[in-house]
Formats: sequence, C-alpha cells, structure tokens
Amino acid sequence: MRFIRGFACVFIGGLLSSAVFAAGTDYAAVRAQRAANLTQPYGWFSLVALEWLKDGATTVGSAKDNNVVLADGPAHLLTVEQKGGKVQLLRWDASVSLGGKPLKAGEQPVVSADESEDAALVSGSIRIWAIERGGQRYLRVKDADAPGRVHFHGLRWYAPVGRYRVEAKWMPYATPHAMQVVNKLGQVEKVPVPGRVEFAIDGKQETLTPLEASKDQLWFVFRDATSHTTTDGGGRFLTTAGPSNGLDKPGTVVLDFNEAVNPPCAYSPYATCPLASRENRLEVAIPAGEKRYDD
Repeated sequence: MRFIRGFACVFIGGLLSSAVFAAGTDYAAVRAQRAANLTQPYGWFSLVALEWLKDGATTVGSAKDNNVVLADGPAHLLTVEQKGGKVQLLRWDASVSLGGKPLKAGEQPVVSADESEDAALVSGSIRIWAIERGGQRYLRVKDADAPGRVHFHGLRWYAPVGRYRVEAKWMPYATPHAMQVVNKLGQVEKVPVPGRVEFAIDGKQETLTPLEASKDQLWFVFRDATSHTTTDGGGRFLTTAGPSNGLDKPGTVVLDFNEAVNPPCAYSPYATCPLASRENRLEVAIPAGEKRYDD
C-alpha cells in the first residue's frame, strides 16, 4: 500500500552547533534541500488540480466549458475517457506529447497509472498524470508556472532542540496487526504493520506505529498537541532509520522530531495524503520540525 511518498542554530541553554546533539546532522542544509525539492519545477508547489475520473469523458483546458479548468494553457487541452479503471486519451491539442514523445494522429493511447515523468501528458509547462488512489483513477495536474511555486515564501521551522531527538524502543508485534488509515480523500485502508515504538518525551510515555516499515527505514504519520496551533492539523511525516535489530526483534529506533515535515496537503488542496491514525495522535506537544506553511 502506498498513499503518498517524493536549520541553522540550536538552542540548548544557548546557541550551539546542531552537531552537538544530532550525530552531525546539518539541519540548515537539510531544510534548505527540502525547500529546493518542494519548489522544483514539478514538486508539490506546482500542483494545480486533482479530478476524480467518472465513467465517460473528462475535458481539460483553460476554457470555462471544461470539466477541469486550468488557469493557463490551450483552451481545450485534452479529453480522456475512463471506463472500468482504464483511461484512454481521445483528443488533444497539437502541443500535447506523452512522456516526451509526440502523439500520432488517429491513435487513442491508454494512459497508465504510473506517476513517473515518462507517463506524463505534457503541454508547455503543464504535466498531467492519471494516478490511482484507493482503486479509483484521478487526473493530477502540475504546472511549473503555478502561483504557489512562483510565489513561494519559504518554509517555517522550529529551532532544533536536543530533547526532541529521542531513542525509542522498537516492539515487534507477536501476531499480525493492522492499522486503519484514512487519507485526505476520505478513503480508508487497513495497513499491516510489524510493530511500534515506545518512548518518553517531556516526562510522558508515548507510542507511534509506522505506516511503512522495512529493515532500513520506518515512516510515521503522527499528530501532536501543536496541531491545534502551529503545525499541520492532519499530522506530519517523520522518517527514521530501521530498528537496530531488524523488524522482528526488539531493538531501538532514533526519533528526531526536529526532522518532522509537513505532508504535501499542507501546500496544496489537490494533494492526497494519509492522516494521522488514532494510534499516532500524541497528547504531548512536540514543538520541533516544520511548522504550518500558511501562517
């Protein structure tokens, strides 16, 4: 299952190098790289539309009579037809190519659910994919000239703090366990999970369950008390190294909440993101990592 997946100073009784507590992590460089990744031509700030494909034809273009109306581009950019999960390109403007290759007159190519550049329908600065979420197909549209990208005003972060980098216990489940995950579209899926982490933070005992797990990496979607004030209401993402002894044995995991980041939904209403599950809604406030973008 896959819902989604693309720092300067530290205050510990004074301003210190981030390397003092974070095993050499250069937070300033990591945060600068994150901003660069998000604002690349077809990063999350270029997302301008997401349309569920009903059975039948869907039209896309800048003219007001389209099902998906774009701010820029040809008046009638393209028409696709969705039938039984199959998406076919019926008509298109002369500027459109598929995966960088020109389209031949008379053909009606099938558009895959692949989200790579090779599967994109391209017209000038516009890229369109026919993605799949929860067994349904959607048109995802990105534009390198999108206002959100052009007028990007920087990310906001808490200053890194040592006590929010904690060592947790990895506790594998002895029997199969599943976590119910809801995404931004309201779709619900049960996801198998191999274990959870247990840790103490600011004097409170907490647990988190990874949404995705391998021997090399864990990926958490969590929400804490700051979601009511300064961080994203749906939760934030945190990626860590895998457990010290593998997924099937008790071990340790380092949770560096200074590296917690917003989901794509924080930057665009057209992104699909998993929300923090009930198991991952922490009572404690964790003022670390990325803050809300809009504030």
